[in-house]
Amino acid sequence: MAMFSDGESEDLVSEINVTPLVDVMLVLLTVFIVTAPLLMNAVKVKLPQASAEVAVTVPKTAHISVTDAGEVFLDQQNMPLDTLTKELGVLKQKHDPAVEIYADEHAQYGVVAKVLAAIQRAGISKFSFVMSPESRK
Repeated sequence: MAMFSDGESEDLVSEINVTPLVDVMLVLLTVFIVTAPLLMNAVKVKLPQASAEVAVTVPKTAHISVTDAGEVFLDQQNMPLDTLTKELGVLKQKHDPAVEIYADEHAQYGVVAKVLAAIQRAGISKFSFVMSPESRK
């Protein structure tokens, strides 16, 4: 509330005085700056030392190709469909491979489905179909 002398009119001042607000905020900021380091190091612990090198493991990838004639290749080696599950099982025991399937666009659906079934029977869960990008005309 403003005090007025005799000659002044009684107009209300509609401005907010932010000075007390700024003072309170600066005090709170100072308190937080002082107490934050104390809260971080509440318990003294001697941490072990380790090297900064990160071990990156690249998953092994098996490549299965299916030609338009129905031939199946495992890592560029011709493989009959009945032995594909066994060979994939051997790979699964050595390491958990990811399988990339390269199927010709004219390959029979049944052959590709049998390849997928062989991958599933071998217990491999990571597989993907590889395609070439479309060319824009």
